[in-house]
Amino acid sequence: MRQFGLIGRTLSHSFSQTYFTQKFYSLGLGDHEYELFELASINELPALLAAHPDLVGLNVTVPYKESVMLYLDDLAPSATRVGAVNVIERTPDGRLRGHNTDYVGFRESLRRFFPAPPDARALVLGTGGAAKAVVVALQELGIPHWLVSRDPLGHGLTYDDLTPELVAAHALIVNATPLGTFPRTDECPPLPYSALTPQHHLHDLVYNPTETLFMHKGKEAGAQVKNGFEMLCLQAEAAWAIWNEQ
Repeated sequence: MRQFGLIGRTLSHSFSQTYFTQKFYSLGLGDHEYELFELASINELPALLAAHPDLVGLNVTVPYKESVMLYLDDLAPSATRVGAVNVIERTPDGRLRGHNTDYVGFRESLRRFFPAPPDARALVLGTGGAAKAVVVALQELGIPHWLVSRDPLGHGLTYDDLTPELVAAHALIVNATPLGTFPRTDECPPLPYSALTPQHHLHDLVYNPTETLFMHKGKEAGAQVKNGFEMLCLQAEAAWAIWNEQ
């Protein structure tokens, strides 16, 4: 049996198990399975691996994309560059190697969604592992950005800094926080949504629900909106390629 799975603190929102289970079925891989592993703390990872010797690959979600790096034997260049891990490869000799496919998934999803005029600028909401992947993708696409968080970073903005004028000057806004994820669908980042226009593009990394409150408020203002489902699929396919490299 080749076993795969997802680790995170709360996984009721996740579509990964359904995605890979359907993939295994379509490929006729009856000896493959994908499980959800909720960990109260990342220090439970060694016990999980010991209890599941058939685990050959893991996805990593919030809040462990950064803290999991301490438990890995080495990092692929993608994980080193981003500073976060969302894919773990367990090699035949038992070593754990971290990768990041989030930034590839977001980059390709954004290319299909945002025309990126020469003067395009972005606001990235959040500073965790997902936000780090977004930043690398924006750097590759040549889109200047500001990070936005609840607390001052020294090199970023707080939500209190987001004046209508500043929001109007940034055509791309990316929600890289968990705000709005099922079941807490009544939450959204505290933006001056009235400053949004039809020239704005809002990309939410959340994919459950399919339309978050962040997206809904954007649509009300005439902005273009997109959820994180395509990004999920693109990063999952990149993870699958890693797990099956010969």
